[in-house]
Amino acid sequence: MAKNIVIVGGGLAGTIVANGLCRQLGEPLRSGEIVITVLGATNTHLYQPGLLYLPFGRFRETDLFRNQRKVLDRRVNFYVDPVKNIDVENNTVATESGKTFDYDYVVIATGSRIRPETVPGMTEGAHWFYDLDGARKLRDALCHFEGGKVVVNVNVPHKCPVAPLEVVFMLYDFLAERGLGDKSEILYTYPIGRLHSLEPVAAWAKPEFDKYGIKYETFFNTKEVDPEAKTITSEEGSTLPYDLLVTIPPHTGAQVVEDSGLGAGGWVPTERETLLREGSTNVFVVGDTTNIPISKAGSTAHFEADTIVDNLASLVMEGCWARQYDGKVFCFVETGLNSGTYIWFNYTTPPNPGPPSQMIHWFKLAYNRLYWLSARGLL
Repeated sequence: MAKNIVIVGGGLAGTIVANGLCRQLGEPLRSGEIVITVLGATNTHLYQPGLLYLPFGRFRETDLFRNQRKVLDRRVNFYVDPVKNIDVENNTVATESGKTFDYDYVVIATGSRIRPETVPGMTEGAHWFYDLDGARKLRDALCHFEGGKVVVNVNVPHKCPVAPLEVVFMLYDFLAERGLGDKSEILYTYPIGRLHSLEPVAAWAKPEFDKYGIKYETFFNTKEVDPEAKTITSEEGSTLPYDLLVTIPPHTGAQVVEDSGLGAGGWVPTERETLLREGSTNVFVVGDTTNIPISKAGSTAHFEADTIVDNLASLVMEGCWARQYDGKVFCFVETGLNSGTYIWFNYTTPPNPGPPSQMIHWFKLAYNRLYWLSARGLL
């Protein structure tokens, strides 16, 4: 009887797992010993990091999307049929269309979602770039902006932890290019007592902000936004006026995770080295879906997915474990419209951002174009 591997989610992590398994399991796929199924919510694959560039006119919308069927290996069974329940006791996945898929192994790659509606007034009064509609609206707002106070407001949890810093530096350059630098002030808020959750990154960011005259307020946990008065207020009692509010909305995991009783907030409790759901031997968790306290970022999903591919292929072919995930993360960090740096770290090595350079910015732009090879599991 064939072994069924079901992947719930068609984003980057789920796609890399599916394509990577096809590379490693060619013969059993041909013989029908292995069946790989991806259950997604849409037939379109979005390059999410590209949304950061859209408001600044540095990325075209058409470059953000590919047909998911074409991104996946042709040997993958792909269905646009959102999952409504993952039954880990009976090894089944149920979809909205009423179908049930049995599995020997399941990979939960359901990602995360923005929840601006959880903060009063945020949906009406703020802009963001974490989805296509938000990035479009921010692009329009920047196009008509004539100067004033820009507040960049960070809420947690959120994916792509360096994106708030990137948008600040890019805004600074964008306003300067338009002759609005002297007419504008950028104020950045963060919910804890430093500028980033990773202390070495926060220590690097502070002098960079000071160099450009970017202001900041820490211990700012958002309570509400008043779109009429154009103010944002924190739980700590601080109220800030704004002319343009750019927010990093709070995120939660997928509703199906909560509905299936797999984790509060949509995050699945995950063993950090095996990437198995805690207490499971055949339920893998990857990308934003895990509750592992490391960056929810594309590179995290990529390195985790590669680990799962090696282990799943080894388990189904040889019955043994291949390797463990060491917590590796690598992120390019845009420090303006024409410069960048990078950070990498793992469970034992902290990040250490280097001096920004134009060369690293070019590397980031090159990766933007190579993303589709990454999704296909070729990088």
